[in-house]
Amino acid sequence: MSSRWIAASARKVFDEKKPTLTLVYLPHLDYNLQRLGPRHERIREDVREVDEVAGELIEHVTRAGARVVVLSEYAITEVSGAVHINRALREAGLLKVRLELGEEKLDAGGSHAFAVADHQVAHIYVRDAHRVDEVRKLVAGLRGVEAVLGADEKPAHGLDHARSGELVAISQSDRWFSYYFWLDDDKAPDYARTVDIHRKPGYDPVELFIDPTLWFAALKVGKKLAQKALGFRMLLDVISLDASLVKGSHGRPTADDDGPIFISSEPSLLEDSQGTLAATDVKALLLRHLFD
Repeated sequence: MSSRWIAASARKVFDEKKPTLTLVYLPHLDYNLQRLGPRHERIREDVREVDEVAGELIEHVTRAGARVVVLSEYAITEVSGAVHINRALREAGLLKVRLELGEEKLDAGGSHAFAVADHQVAHIYVRDAHRVDEVRKLVAGLRGVEAVLGADEKPAHGLDHARSGELVAISQSDRWFSYYFWLDDDKAPDYARTVDIHRKPGYDPVELFIDPTLWFAALKVGKKLAQKALGFRMLLDVISLDASLVKGSHGRPTADDDGPIFISSEPSLLEDSQGTLAATDVKALLLRHLFD
């Protein structure tokens, strides 16, 4: 329903406003690919559904003379487990927490090192320069970590930004990084069991799952929504803390067959690409589609 609504809105804007450039994100495949993994039997139906929506939109704008690009920024691959990088830093005495009303909160300022997780990449911030090698060795030794990039390696990957962290960890292809820093679920922060992209120190794909251990989960969600409708302050704390539920992730380089795609209605504009594009080529290609 969300993707159909977005596509219908795009058609309306296209017809009424005649924009020079329209960027449309159809989120349909993102969620089940992370929940179920790309090999799940359900994904074939998801692809059929979003193909139908995309096809209707493409046909609509093509009839009006628009050029069309179909772009996926990343490819989601099968994963079999999470790397709890912040828990490892905590167990080594590098990450610190604060206890607030029985809940643990990350104390970033008091930590010697902590990580901001983003799918299969984790940015690691180390307070003291003389401890960078110590942290690097620790993270590199974690099961599921493929590489740890430092000051010498980050430039080659375009990751030498001032705020990218002293180190950048890349997971193995079948792993991903959680942001979890608590060691006892009973002390997890209140936001851990909610959809809250602002307070969590990293992306949390487990937000895609209602806690399977909840009895009558639908009734609990309904009760919470009713409380909200009545004006009560409450947390919709129904999200699982089981990272093993996640079956798909992205962010690291993929094999060519599994990688993201760039499809154009104007193949002549891609003649010098030789079949492969860097992500940084996309901007220039879109401008070429607009002004060539």
